[in-house]
This record gives sequence, C-alpha cells and structure tokens, in this order.
Amino acid sequence: MARAQVNRDAASQHHAHARANRLHFSPVSGLMIPLIQTAPALPRAVFLIQVGHDMEKLPLTRAGQKMLDAELKKLKSEERPAIIRAISEAREHGDLSENAEYHAAREKQSFVEGRIKELESILSRADIIDPTRLSGSVKFGATVTVVDEDTDEERTFQIVGEPEADLEKGLLNLKSPLARALIGKDEGDSIEVRTPGGARNYEILSIRYI
Repeated sequence: MARAQVNRDAASQHHAHARANRLHFSPVSGLMIPLIQTAPALPRAVFLIQVGHDMEKLPLTRAGQKMLDAELKKLKSEERPAIIRAISEAREHGDLSENAEYHAAREKQSFVEGRIKELESILSRADIIDPTRLSGSVKFGATVTVVDEDTDEERTFQIVGEPEADLEKGLLNLKSPLARALIGKDEGDSIEVRTPGGARNYEILSIRYI
C-alpha cells in the first residue's frame, strides 16, 4: 500500500509539473493560463508584424502627392485604354507569335499595370506633410541652400519622400546621404557627406519651408 501511495504521489507530481509547464503567466490579467492557448497566436503575431511592416507610412509633400496622383490618373484614363486598343488592333493582324506590335503592346501593358499598382500602394500609405506648417532646423520638407566649402558652388534642395525624389529638379531623397547629414542641422552649420568620390563639406546658408 505504501509503495502504491508513493507511485500515486509521484504520478500526481508528474502531472502537476506537466500542467505547470503548459501554463503561462499573463502580465495583463495576472492569471496563469494554458500555454497551449497562446501558442497558436504566435504565427498570427508574426503575420501582423509583417503586415505592419508592409503598410509602413510613406512621407510625401503635398506637391508630391498631387504629382503622383496626376500620373496615376493619366495612366488609368489615357495609357491603359490606348494599350488595350493597340493590343486589339495587333490581334487583327493574325499570327501573334511573330507579331512585334502585339508583343510590344503587351510589354508596355505589363509596365503600365505594374506602375499603377505601385502608385496605388504609395498613395494609400502616404503620410502627407505640409512644409509651410514647419519651421526651425532642417527636417522633412525643408528647402535648404548649401555651399560646397571646396568649390563655393551653391545648390538648393528640398528634402522629400523617396517616391517623389528627383535630383535634377532639386528634390532630394530623404534617405540620401546628404539629406541624412542635413537633418537636424541649422543655418551656419557645416556638414560632411561621404560620397563614392570622397568626402564633401557643405555649409548651410538658408533653411526655408515653402
């Protein structure tokens, strides 16, 4: 009987230990809850993290938003219908396997549809920032005039979101080395920017929000 009692006690302790291993302390409720109930939520948590990353907001100036929106409307109202007509006309020429016009139209269609999806994604995630409401040190949307301390050449840039950046138009990508060096600086500050051609030094002449 004593041995049977010991075995029952041991089995009871084993089951209790197993149950404890399956319990998880909830910092929200302060209660011990079955770990098996929390485990299935892990894949969903990973999924939500991934979705949150994919849906990351994109900073855009109001002018940039208007520019991209105009491009999207043109692609949908002009480019897409024109390509559909071109494909239809090319089909009437017979054998498609050797129809250069057909294949060119299909390639252009693929590019246009891809660009439409890209623009729709950008605009749906856009965080529109009005530079005229900002002031102070260099930040997103600032129009900054700098002078190269070696050549005395002056250049003016506006720091904008990646989708609207165009260096030839003076629209500087927020993620570029120069923009990163400028962020947080004030008029009169000097910065050093490392480029493939070597380090360049600039002085900030003016900061405007227009």
